[in-house]
Amino acid sequence: MEKPDMFDEMLGADGVRHPYSAYHNWFEAQDAGRLAKKHKEAEAFFRRTGITFNVYGQSEAQERLIPFDLVPRIMSNREWTKLAKGIEQRVTALNAFLHDIYNRQEILRAGRIPKELISRNEAFLPQMMGMTPPGGVFTHIVGTDIVRTGEDEFFVLEDNARTPSGVSYMLENRETMLQMFPELFSKIKVQAVSNYPQALRQSLSACAPKTCDGKPNVAVLTPGIYNSAYYEHSFLADQMGAHLVEGHDLRVVDGHIAMRTTRGYKRVDVIYRRVDDEYLDPLTFNPSSMLGVPGIMDVYRAGNVTIANAPGTGVADDKAIYSYMPDIIEFYTGEKAILKNVETYRCSEPDSLQYVLDNLADLVVKEVHGSGGYGMLVGPAASKKEIAAFREKLKKKPSAYIAQPTLSLSTVPIFVKKGLAPRHVDLRPFALVSPQGVNITPGGLTRVALKAGSLVVNSSQGGGTKDTWVLED
Repeated sequence: MEKPDMFDEMLGADGVRHPYSAYHNWFEAQDAGRLAKKHKEAEAFFRRTGITFNVYGQSEAQERLIPFDLVPRIMSNREWTKLAKGIEQRVTALNAFLHDIYNRQEILRAGRIPKELISRNEAFLPQMMGMTPPGGVFTHIVGTDIVRTGEDEFFVLEDNARTPSGVSYMLENRETMLQMFPELFSKIKVQAVSNYPQALRQSLSACAPKTCDGKPNVAVLTPGIYNSAYYEHSFLADQMGAHLVEGHDLRVVDGHIAMRTTRGYKRVDVIYRRVDDEYLDPLTFNPSSMLGVPGIMDVYRAGNVTIANAPGTGVADDKAIYSYMPDIIEFYTGEKAILKNVETYRCSEPDSLQYVLDNLADLVVKEVHGSGGYGMLVGPAASKKEIAAFREKLKKKPSAYIAQPTLSLSTVPIFVKKGLAPRHVDLRPFALVSPQGVNITPGGLTRVALKAGSLVVNSSQGGGTKDTWVLED
Protein backbone atom coordinates (compact mmCIF):
# COMPACT_ATOMS: atom_id res chain seq x y z
CA MET A 1 0.00 0.00 0.00
CA GLU A 2 1.36 3.39 -1.02
CA LYS A 3 2.10 5.82 1.83
CA PRO A 4 -0.50 8.63 1.70
CA ASP A 5 0.30 12.31 2.26
CA MET A 6 -2.05 12.81 5.22
CA PHE A 7 -2.06 10.90 8.50
CA ASP A 8 -2.72 7.23 7.86
CA GLU A 9 -3.82 5.13 10.81
CA MET A 10 -1.99 2.01 9.58
CA LEU A 11 1.16 3.36 7.97
CA GLY A 12 3.29 5.75 10.03
CA ALA A 13 6.58 7.46 9.19
CA ASP A 14 8.47 4.40 10.43
CA GLY A 15 6.26 1.77 8.83
CA VAL A 16 3.20 -0.02 10.16
CA ARG A 17 1.86 1.62 13.33
CA HIS A 18 1.70 -0.54 16.45
CA PRO A 19 -2.14 -0.98 16.62
CA TYR A 20 -2.06 -2.51 13.13
CA SER A 21 1.12 -4.60 13.44
CA ALA A 22 -0.49 -7.96 14.27
CA TYR A 23 -3.26 -7.49 11.72
CA HIS A 24 -0.81 -6.42 9.02
CA ASN A 25 1.31 -9.54 9.58
CA TRP A 26 -1.81 -11.68 9.23
CA PHE A 27 -2.99 -9.84 6.11
CA GLU A 28 0.36 -10.20 4.35
CA ALA A 29 0.15 -13.97 4.77
CA GLN A 30 -3.34 -14.21 3.23
CA ASP A 31 -4.21 -15.32 -0.27
CA ALA A 32 -5.72 -12.42 -2.22
CA GLY A 33 -8.26 -14.72 -3.87
CA ARG A 34 -9.52 -15.93 -0.48
CA LEU A 35 -9.98 -12.36 0.73
CA ALA A 36 -11.86 -11.40 -2.43
CA LYS A 37 -14.15 -14.40 -1.90
CA LYS A 38 -14.72 -13.40 1.73
CA HIS A 39 -15.61 -9.88 0.59
CA LYS A 40 -18.38 -11.29 -1.62
CA GLU A 41 -19.53 -13.56 1.21
CA ALA A 42 -19.93 -10.55 3.47
CA GLU A 43 -22.09 -8.79 0.87
CA ALA A 44 -24.24 -11.90 0.50
CA PHE A 45 -24.62 -12.11 4.29
CA PHE A 46 -25.78 -8.49 4.50
CA ARG A 47 -28.32 -9.05 1.73
CA ARG A 48 -29.58 -12.26 3.33
CA THR A 49 -29.91 -10.60 6.73
CA GLY A 50 -31.69 -7.60 5.25
CA ILE A 51 -29.16 -5.00 6.38
CA THR A 52 -30.29 -2.21 4.09
CA PHE A 53 -31.29 1.43 4.31
CA ASN A 54 -33.56 3.63 2.23
CA VAL A 55 -32.28 6.55 0.18
CA TYR A 56 -34.93 9.17 -0.43
CA GLY A 57 -34.79 10.78 -3.83
CA GLN A 58 -37.17 13.02 -5.72
CA SER A 59 -39.34 10.08 -6.69
CA GLU A 60 -39.71 7.02 -4.49
CA ALA A 61 -37.36 5.64 -1.86
CA GLN A 62 -34.67 3.22 -2.98
CA GLU A 63 -33.47 0.41 -0.77
CA ARG A 64 -29.71 -0.06 -0.81
CA LEU A 65 -27.09 -2.27 0.73
CA ILE A 66 -24.49 -0.41 2.77
CA PRO A 67 -21.09 -1.42 1.37
CA PHE A 68 -18.98 -3.26 3.96
CA ASP A 69 -15.19 -3.28 3.93
CA LEU A 70 -13.47 -6.29 5.49
CA VAL A 71 -10.34 -4.45 6.69
CA PRO A 72 -11.01 -3.35 10.28
CA ARG A 73 -10.20 0.06 11.64
CA ILE A 74 -7.93 -0.54 14.66
CA MET A 75 -7.27 1.68 17.68
CA SER A 76 -5.03 1.10 20.67
CA ASN A 77 -6.46 1.08 24.17
CA ARG A 78 -4.54 4.30 24.88
CA GLU A 79 -6.12 6.09 21.94
CA TRP A 80 -9.59 4.88 22.93
CA THR A 81 -9.18 5.87 26.59
CA LYS A 82 -8.52 9.48 25.58
CA LEU A 83 -11.49 9.50 23.22
CA ALA A 84 -13.83 7.95 25.77
CA LYS A 85 -12.92 10.55 28.42
CA GLY A 86 -13.63 13.34 25.96
CA ILE A 87 -16.96 11.81 24.89
CA GLU A 88 -18.08 11.31 28.50
CA GLN A 89 -17.24 14.94 29.30
CA ARG A 90 -19.12 16.16 26.23
CA VAL A 91 -22.22 14.02 26.81
CA THR A 92 -22.37 15.08 30.46
CA ALA A 93 -22.23 18.74 29.42
CA LEU A 94 -24.92 18.23 26.76
CA ASN A 95 -27.32 16.79 29.32
CA ALA A 96 -26.65 19.63 31.74
CA PHE A 97 -27.13 22.15 28.92
CA LEU A 98 -30.49 20.69 27.91
CA HIS A 99 -31.76 20.63 31.49
CA ASP A 100 -30.69 24.25 31.90
CA ILE A 101 -32.20 25.42 28.60
CA TYR A 102 -35.57 23.95 29.54
CA ASN A 103 -35.45 25.22 33.12
CA ARG A 104 -33.43 28.13 34.60
CA GLN A 105 -31.53 29.06 31.41
CA GLU A 106 -28.52 30.18 33.41
CA ILE A 107 -26.16 29.90 30.45
CA LEU A 108 -28.29 32.45 28.58
CA ARG A 109 -28.40 34.79 31.56
CA ALA A 110 -24.63 34.54 31.82
CA GLY A 111 -24.34 35.64 28.18
CA ARG A 112 -22.34 32.58 27.15
CA ILE A 113 -24.80 31.79 24.33
CA PRO A 114 -26.95 34.32 22.41
CA LYS A 115 -30.59 34.03 23.47
CA GLU A 116 -31.83 34.11 19.89
CA LEU A 117 -29.97 30.86 19.16
CA ILE A 118 -32.48 29.19 21.45
CA SER A 119 -35.60 31.33 20.97
CA ARG A 120 -35.39 31.13 17.16
CA ASN A 121 -34.26 27.51 17.08
CA GLU A 122 -36.65 25.21 15.21
CA ALA A 123 -35.67 22.31 17.48
CA PHE A 124 -36.47 24.17 20.71
CA LEU A 125 -39.77 22.98 22.19
CA PRO A 126 -41.52 25.45 24.52
CA GLN A 127 -43.69 22.51 25.65
CA MET A 128 -40.62 21.11 27.44
CA MET A 129 -40.10 24.18 29.63
CA GLY A 130 -39.93 23.25 33.31
CA MET A 131 -39.44 19.55 32.50
CA THR A 132 -37.00 17.26 34.27
CA PRO A 133 -37.28 13.82 32.64
CA PRO A 134 -37.26 10.66 34.77
CA GLY A 135 -33.72 10.09 36.05
CA GLY A 136 -32.77 13.61 34.98
CA VAL A 137 -31.61 12.31 31.57
CA PHE A 138 -32.41 14.11 28.31
CA THR A 139 -30.03 12.33 25.92
CA HIS A 140 -30.15 8.62 26.72
CA ILE A 141 -28.30 7.64 23.53
CA VAL A 142 -25.72 9.93 21.92
CA GLY A 143 -23.71 9.34 18.75
CA THR A 144 -20.70 11.66 18.59
CA ASP A 145 -19.13 12.00 15.12
CA ILE A 146 -15.36 12.20 15.40
CA VAL A 147 -12.60 12.71 12.84
CA ARG A 148 -8.86 12.42 13.19
CA THR A 149 -6.09 14.47 11.62
CA GLY A 150 -2.99 13.19 13.42
CA GLU A 151 -1.53 10.79 15.96
CA ASP A 152 -3.25 12.54 18.87
CA GLU A 153 -5.46 14.97 16.97
CA PHE A 154 -9.17 14.19 17.32
CA PHE A 155 -11.99 16.60 16.45
CA VAL A 156 -15.73 16.34 17.09
CA LEU A 157 -17.57 16.96 13.84
CA GLU A 158 -21.07 16.97 15.31
CA ASP A 159 -23.23 15.73 18.18
CA ASN A 160 -26.18 13.46 17.40
CA ALA A 161 -28.45 13.86 20.40
CA ARG A 162 -31.88 13.25 18.89
CA THR A 163 -32.13 9.74 17.48
CA PRO A 164 -28.58 8.69 16.46
CA SER A 165 -28.59 5.76 14.06
CA GLY A 166 -26.00 3.23 12.95
CA VAL A 167 -25.47 1.09 16.04
CA SER A 168 -26.99 -1.98 14.34
CA TYR A 169 -24.31 -1.75 11.67
CA MET A 170 -21.61 -1.58 14.35
CA LEU A 171 -22.97 -4.84 15.79
CA GLU A 172 -23.53 -6.60 12.47
CA ASN A 173 -20.09 -5.57 11.18
CA ARG A 174 -18.49 -7.26 14.18
CA GLU A 175 -20.66 -10.37 13.85
CA THR A 176 -19.72 -10.62 10.17
CA MET A 177 -16.00 -10.35 10.94
CA LEU A 178 -16.29 -12.99 13.67
CA GLN A 179 -17.94 -15.38 11.22
CA MET A 180 -15.52 -14.74 8.37
CA PHE A 181 -12.22 -14.57 10.26
CA PRO A 182 -12.56 -16.35 13.64
CA GLU A 183 -8.81 -17.03 13.68
CA LEU A 184 -8.10 -13.30 13.74
CA PHE A 185 -9.89 -12.83 17.04
CA SER A 186 -7.84 -15.60 18.66
CA LYS A 187 -4.62 -13.88 17.53
CA ILE A 188 -5.66 -10.31 18.34
CA LYS A 189 -7.48 -9.39 21.56
CA VAL A 190 -10.28 -6.99 20.64
CA GLN A 191 -12.72 -5.45 23.10
CA ALA A 192 -16.27 -6.74 22.64
CA VAL A 193 -19.24 -4.70 21.44
CA SER A 194 -21.85 -7.47 21.56
CA ASN A 195 -23.17 -6.44 24.98
CA TYR A 196 -24.53 -3.12 23.64
CA PRO A 197 -28.19 -4.24 23.39
CA GLN A 198 -28.15 -5.48 26.99
CA ALA A 199 -26.43 -2.29 28.13
CA LEU A 200 -29.04 -0.25 26.23
CA ARG A 201 -31.87 -2.14 27.90
CA GLN A 202 -30.31 -1.69 31.36
CA SER A 203 -29.63 2.00 30.74
CA LEU A 204 -33.19 2.67 29.56
CA SER A 205 -34.65 0.66 32.44
CA ALA A 206 -32.61 2.71 34.91
CA CYS A 207 -34.45 5.79 33.61
CA ALA A 208 -37.93 4.35 34.18
CA PRO A 209 -40.47 6.70 35.81
CA LYS A 210 -41.05 6.52 39.55
CA THR A 211 -44.54 5.15 38.90
CA CYS A 212 -43.03 2.00 37.38
CA ASP A 213 -43.83 -1.02 39.54
CA GLY A 214 -41.38 -3.88 39.06
CA LYS A 215 -39.35 -4.60 35.93
CA PRO A 216 -39.78 -1.75 33.41
CA ASN A 217 -41.64 -2.58 30.22
CA VAL A 218 -39.57 -1.18 27.33
CA ALA A 219 -40.78 -0.55 23.76
CA VAL A 220 -39.15 0.75 20.57
CA LEU A 221 -41.44 3.18 18.73
CA THR A 222 -40.84 3.07 14.97
CA PRO A 223 -42.47 5.10 12.16
CA GLY A 224 -42.84 1.78 10.30
CA ILE A 225 -41.33 -0.36 7.58
CA TYR A 226 -40.86 2.52 5.12
CA ASN A 227 -38.48 4.41 7.39
CA SER A 228 -34.84 4.45 6.27
CA ALA A 229 -33.65 2.97 9.58
CA TYR A 230 -36.44 0.42 10.08
CA TYR A 231 -33.98 -2.46 10.00
CA GLU A 232 -32.20 -0.96 12.97
CA HIS A 233 -35.43 -0.39 14.90
CA SER A 234 -36.49 -4.02 14.56
CA PHE A 235 -32.96 -5.29 15.16
CA LEU A 236 -32.55 -3.39 18.43
CA ALA A 237 -35.99 -4.33 19.71
CA ASP A 238 -35.23 -7.97 19.04
CA GLN A 239 -31.75 -7.82 20.59
CA MET A 240 -33.01 -5.98 23.70
CA GLY A 241 -36.01 -8.22 24.17
CA ALA A 242 -38.21 -5.12 23.85
CA HIS A 243 -41.50 -4.64 22.01
CA LEU A 244 -41.41 -3.09 18.53
CA VAL A 245 -44.46 -0.84 18.21
CA GLU A 246 -45.95 1.77 15.91
CA GLY A 247 -48.06 4.71 17.02
CA HIS A 248 -51.36 2.90 16.44
CA ASP A 249 -50.25 0.16 18.87
CA LEU A 250 -50.18 2.62 21.79
CA ARG A 251 -52.81 4.64 23.58
CA VAL A 252 -53.36 6.54 26.82
CA VAL A 253 -55.02 4.39 29.50
CA ASP A 254 -55.62 5.73 33.01
CA GLY A 255 -52.92 8.38 32.71
CA HIS A 256 -50.28 5.97 31.39
CA ILE A 257 -49.17 4.73 27.98
CA ALA A 258 -50.41 1.23 27.19
CA MET A 259 -49.57 -1.18 24.38
CA ARG A 260 -52.11 -3.31 22.57
CA THR A 261 -51.60 -7.06 23.11
CA THR A 262 -53.66 -10.20 22.49
CA ARG A 263 -54.67 -10.00 26.16
CA GLY A 264 -55.68 -6.37 26.14
CA TYR A 265 -53.62 -3.26 26.86
CA LYS A 266 -50.37 -3.50 28.85
CA ARG A 267 -48.60 -0.53 30.42
CA VAL A 268 -45.35 0.70 28.81
CA ASP A 269 -42.82 2.44 31.07
CA VAL A 270 -39.99 3.38 28.70
CA ILE A 271 -40.30 4.26 25.01
CA TYR A 272 -37.17 4.34 22.88
CA ARG A 273 -38.66 6.46 20.14
CA ARG A 274 -37.36 6.67 16.61
CA VAL A 275 -40.08 9.12 15.60
CA ASP A 276 -39.20 12.80 15.21
CA ASP A 277 -40.54 15.38 17.69
CA GLU A 278 -42.95 16.88 15.17
CA TYR A 279 -44.81 13.57 14.74
CA LEU A 280 -44.66 12.33 18.33
CA ASP A 281 -48.04 13.65 19.53
CA PRO A 282 -50.68 15.04 17.14
CA LEU A 283 -52.42 16.76 20.06
CA THR A 284 -49.29 18.76 20.91
CA PHE A 285 -47.30 19.04 17.68
CA ASN A 286 -48.30 18.21 14.08
CA PRO A 287 -52.07 17.50 14.15
CA SER A 288 -51.90 15.47 10.93
CA SER A 289 -49.33 13.00 12.27
CA MET A 290 -50.28 9.34 12.02
CA LEU A 291 -46.97 8.14 13.49
CA GLY A 292 -47.24 9.25 17.09
CA VAL A 293 -49.51 8.71 20.08
CA PRO A 294 -52.27 11.23 20.88
CA GLY A 295 -51.80 12.49 24.43
CA ILE A 296 -48.35 11.02 25.03
CA MET A 297 -46.90 14.43 25.94
CA ASP A 298 -49.47 14.86 28.75
CA VAL A 299 -48.47 11.47 30.15
CA TYR A 300 -44.81 12.42 29.78
CA ARG A 301 -45.22 15.76 31.55
CA ALA A 302 -47.03 13.96 34.37
CA GLY A 303 -43.94 11.78 34.85
CA ASN A 304 -45.68 8.53 33.95
CA VAL A 305 -43.55 7.48 30.98
CA THR A 306 -39.93 7.87 29.88
CA ILE A 307 -39.25 8.98 26.29
CA ALA A 308 -35.75 8.38 25.03
CA ASN A 309 -34.32 10.59 23.79
CA ALA A 310 -36.37 13.35 25.40
CA PRO A 311 -38.39 15.65 23.12
CA GLY A 312 -36.52 18.87 22.40
CA THR A 313 -33.01 17.39 22.44
CA GLY A 314 -32.57 18.58 18.86
CA VAL A 315 -31.34 21.89 20.28
CA ALA A 316 -28.11 20.08 21.16
CA ASP A 317 -27.88 18.72 17.57
CA ASP A 318 -27.92 22.22 16.13
CA LYS A 319 -24.71 23.06 14.27
CA ALA A 320 -24.81 26.68 15.43
CA ILE A 321 -24.99 25.48 19.05
CA TYR A 322 -22.14 23.10 18.20
CA SER A 323 -19.88 26.09 17.66
CA TYR A 324 -20.40 27.03 21.32
CA MET A 325 -19.66 23.56 22.70
CA PRO A 326 -16.25 24.51 24.23
CA ASP A 327 -18.09 27.24 26.22
CA ILE A 328 -20.92 24.86 27.12
CA ILE A 329 -18.47 22.25 28.42
CA GLU A 330 -16.57 24.78 30.49
CA PHE A 331 -19.78 26.35 31.85
CA TYR A 332 -21.24 23.08 33.15
CA THR A 333 -18.13 21.05 34.02
CA GLY A 334 -15.61 23.73 34.94
CA GLU A 335 -13.13 21.99 32.62
CA LYS A 336 -11.61 22.73 29.25
CA ALA A 337 -12.90 20.53 26.44
CA ILE A 338 -10.82 17.36 26.03
CA LEU A 339 -11.94 16.89 22.43
CA LYS A 340 -11.57 19.81 20.04
CA ASN A 341 -14.27 21.40 17.91
CA VAL A 342 -13.66 22.10 14.24
CA GLU A 343 -13.28 25.85 13.65
CA THR A 344 -16.76 27.05 12.70
CA TYR A 345 -17.98 30.19 10.94
CA ARG A 346 -21.55 31.19 11.81
CA CYS A 347 -23.06 32.57 8.63
CA SER A 348 -25.63 34.47 10.72
CA GLU A 349 -22.79 36.83 11.66
CA PRO A 350 -22.05 39.42 8.90
CA ASP A 351 -18.26 39.21 9.09
CA SER A 352 -18.30 35.41 9.05
CA LEU A 353 -20.79 35.38 6.17
CA GLN A 354 -18.57 37.62 4.09
CA TYR A 355 -15.54 35.41 4.75
CA VAL A 356 -17.52 32.30 3.78
CA LEU A 357 -18.83 33.89 0.57
CA ASP A 358 -15.29 34.91 -0.36
CA ASN A 359 -13.85 31.44 0.34
CA LEU A 360 -16.60 29.00 -0.65
CA ALA A 361 -14.26 26.95 -2.83
CA ASP A 362 -12.14 26.07 0.22
CA LEU A 363 -14.85 25.43 2.84
CA VAL A 364 -17.45 22.86 3.82
CA VAL A 365 -20.85 24.54 4.30
CA LYS A 366 -23.61 22.74 6.21
CA GLU A 367 -27.23 23.37 7.04
CA VAL A 368 -27.68 24.15 10.73
CA HIS A 369 -30.41 21.48 11.00
CA GLY A 370 -29.08 19.21 8.23
CA SER A 371 -28.05 15.57 8.53
CA GLY A 372 -27.04 12.60 6.42
CA GLY A 373 -24.74 14.62 4.17
CA TYR A 374 -27.70 16.38 2.54
CA GLY A 375 -27.86 20.13 1.92
CA MET A 376 -24.11 20.63 2.23
CA LEU A 377 -21.39 21.98 -0.03
CA VAL A 378 -17.88 20.51 -0.06
CA GLY A 379 -16.11 23.44 -1.69
CA PRO A 380 -12.92 21.71 -2.92
CA ALA A 381 -15.00 19.00 -4.63
CA ALA A 382 -17.70 21.28 -6.05
CA SER A 383 -17.97 22.74 -9.56
CA LYS A 384 -18.07 26.48 -10.21
CA LYS A 385 -21.76 26.13 -11.06
CA GLU A 386 -22.51 24.37 -7.76
CA ILE A 387 -20.59 26.99 -5.80
CA ALA A 388 -22.42 29.84 -7.56
CA ALA A 389 -25.81 28.24 -6.81
CA PHE A 390 -24.89 27.69 -3.16
CA ARG A 391 -23.71 31.31 -2.85
CA GLU A 392 -27.23 32.46 -3.70
CA LYS A 393 -28.76 30.08 -1.12
CA LEU A 394 -26.40 31.48 1.52
CA LYS A 395 -27.32 35.08 0.72
CA LYS A 396 -31.05 34.32 0.98
CA LYS A 397 -30.89 32.63 4.39
CA PRO A 398 -27.44 32.95 5.99
CA SER A 399 -28.65 31.96 9.47
CA ALA A 400 -29.46 28.46 8.14
CA TYR A 401 -25.79 27.66 7.55
CA ILE A 402 -22.40 27.27 9.18
CA ALA A 403 -19.08 26.73 7.44
CA GLN A 404 -15.89 24.91 8.37
CA PRO A 405 -12.45 24.48 6.84
CA THR A 406 -11.81 21.17 5.08
CA LEU A 407 -9.72 19.07 7.44
CA SER A 408 -7.04 16.68 6.27
CA LEU A 409 -8.92 13.64 7.56
CA SER A 410 -7.02 10.51 8.48
CA THR A 411 -7.15 7.52 6.19
CA VAL A 412 -7.40 3.80 6.83
CA PRO A 413 -6.94 0.97 4.33
CA ILE A 414 -9.84 -0.61 2.45
CA PHE A 415 -9.71 -3.80 0.40
CA VAL A 416 -9.60 -3.28 -3.37
CA LYS A 417 -8.66 -5.51 -6.32
CA LYS A 418 -5.02 -4.42 -6.14
CA GLY A 419 -4.74 -5.00 -2.39
CA LEU A 420 -5.09 -2.11 0.06
CA ALA A 421 -5.86 1.53 -0.66
CA PRO A 422 -6.24 4.49 1.75
CA ARG A 423 -9.65 6.11 2.21
CA HIS A 424 -10.96 8.84 4.54
CA VAL A 425 -13.03 7.86 7.57
CA ASP A 426 -14.97 9.19 10.51
CA LEU A 427 -16.12 7.45 13.70
CA ARG A 428 -19.44 7.44 15.56
CA PRO A 429 -19.04 5.99 19.07
CA PHE A 430 -22.26 5.41 21.00
CA ALA A 431 -22.75 6.61 24.58
CA LEU A 432 -25.55 5.47 26.88
CA VAL A 433 -26.59 7.83 29.65
CA SER A 434 -28.46 6.87 32.81
CA PRO A 435 -28.53 7.99 36.46
CA GLN A 436 -25.69 5.49 37.01
CA GLY A 437 -23.37 7.33 34.60
CA VAL A 438 -22.15 7.21 31.00
CA ASN A 439 -21.47 3.87 29.29
CA ILE A 440 -19.49 4.09 26.03
CA THR A 441 -19.17 1.00 23.83
CA PRO A 442 -15.49 0.50 22.87
CA GLY A 443 -15.36 1.26 19.16
CA GLY A 444 -18.42 2.47 17.30
CA LEU A 445 -19.39 2.80 13.67
CA THR A 446 -16.59 3.64 11.28
CA ARG A 447 -17.92 5.14 8.06
CA VAL A 448 -15.57 5.18 5.10
CA ALA A 449 -15.52 7.13 1.84
CA LEU A 450 -15.11 4.44 -0.83
CA LYS A 451 -14.09 6.88 -3.57
CA ALA A 452 -10.42 7.88 -3.68
CA GLY A 453 -9.96 11.38 -2.25
CA SER A 454 -13.61 11.77 -1.20
CA LEU A 455 -14.36 13.30 2.21
CA VAL A 456 -18.05 12.30 2.23
CA VAL A 457 -18.55 9.13 4.27
CA ASN A 458 -22.36 9.11 4.70
CA SER A 459 -24.08 5.93 3.56
CA SER A 460 -26.70 8.03 1.77
CA GLN A 461 -23.91 9.63 -0.26
CA GLY A 462 -22.14 6.42 -1.31
CA GLY A 463 -19.99 5.69 1.75
CA GLY A 464 -19.47 2.31 3.39
CA THR A 465 -18.78 0.91 6.84
CA LYS A 466 -16.15 -1.24 8.53
CA ASP A 467 -15.65 -2.97 11.86
CA THR A 468 -13.94 -0.85 14.52
CA TRP A 469 -11.49 -2.63 16.82
CA VAL A 470 -10.32 -1.29 20.15
CA LEU A 471 -7.46 -3.46 21.37
CA GLU A 472 -7.52 -4.76 24.94
CA ASP A 473 -3.97 -3.54 25.60
